[in-house]
Amino acid sequence: MTLLADLLSTVFERRYRRSGAAALDGRPLSELAAALVGSAGETSGLALAEEILNRFDTLGDDEKLEFFRYLATAMNIDPEAVRSSLDEYERDPSKATYRSFAAAVEPARQELIRRLNRVPGATGALVQMRADLLRLGGKEPELQALDLDFRHLFASWFNRGFLVLRPINWESPAHILEKIIAYEAVHAIDSWDDLRRRLEPTDRRCFAFFHPSMPDEPLIFVEVALNSGIPGSVQALLAEDRDPMPAEQADTAVFYSISNCQAGLASISFGNSLIKQVASDLATELSELKTFVTLSPIPGLTRWLSQEGLDWDIEQPDQMKALAAHYLLNAKGRGDLPFDPVARFHLGNGALVHAVHADADTSDKGRAQSGGIMVNYLYDLARVAQNHEDFANTRSIIASSEVKSFAASISLHTTQER
Repeated sequence: MTLLADLLSTVFERRYRRSGAAALDGRPLSELAAALVGSAGETSGLALAEEILNRFDTLGDDEKLEFFRYLATAMNIDPEAVRSSLDEYERDPSKATYRSFAAAVEPARQELIRRLNRVPGATGALVQMRADLLRLGGKEPELQALDLDFRHLFASWFNRGFLVLRPINWESPAHILEKIIAYEAVHAIDSWDDLRRRLEPTDRRCFAFFHPSMPDEPLIFVEVALNSGIPGSVQALLAEDRDPMPAEQADTAVFYSISNCQAGLASISFGNSLIKQVASDLATELSELKTFVTLSPIPGLTRWLSQEGLDWDIEQPDQMKALAAHYLLNAKGRGDLPFDPVARFHLGNGALVHAVHADADTSDKGRAQSGGIMVNYLYDLARVAQNHEDFANTRSIIASSEVKSFAASISLHTTQER
């Protein structure tokens, strides 16, 4: 963008905001979208883009769904143009024929999303737009195809090179702390005092990824407890009356809660980079840290037991741990991946299944989803890269001998998702 264009854009933005965001014209949103894709002028394009984003934000669900269906159909690829341009490229491979083919296979709606993103602050609005699409689109094939265009662009815009890792502590701005409370998805933060207990002590850490275009919106965050040894109870880890320990004395970093914050960034992976970066940074900061583990829920366990017609006796913790171990190592879903979503995440990152614990989460949620059982996934920093490769290539699940022994102690077959 030239200096003049930058100046005009800034002038337009200030003028538009002073005007109270009044509508530029009364054309339907679909016409404005078509006009934006066909616009050659940068300043007029910014005006159209901001008008579209402001208008979309005021729509009801039915109107949003109508707009999405317009993008999915009227701004889709032309199969005949794709075929003919590919034929031409095959006959005469050249820069010109390849350019024509590349233009044909990219739907106009991708260019629309790019042009919308030129507006200052538009990235967050587009993330929310995709959240609406995921919420409203259901299983409509054309809307699922539209979502792939959002995912394609977001995967580039939100790749690790653009993300900023920031520590979150009790001195962080209040509006950020409020969002940590709101977005916590694993162990609810009940009050400001509860949040303070997770952030202020010397043996507690929290880190979040941010994007430069969304500086006040965490994308994902992880809460870390610095501990002596590997814990087997989240209630003990978060107890109000516990005595904090000096961080320098800790030998174990426990990732006990990882929360994605933006529904519109579903399926855009940040967690693997986050955990590995935090582990590396903590290892550099605290030389006594030797062990990096999670204390993770097993959200699919109860559902799997019900699905398989199995039951357990809460008075027999070893039986419960054996069922949980078998589930983690042998219950498979689509693509021969683990049935459990948290297991898929950590094993895909290169962790191994280290230990299972009964009565580890005695909350109502913990009892309901896994009978209170939790699992430690171990991140061996020297092996995570190879573990990741093995899992990605062969779906092999690495586990400790203890977990394998528990899994082998009951007679159940490997099961596939129904």
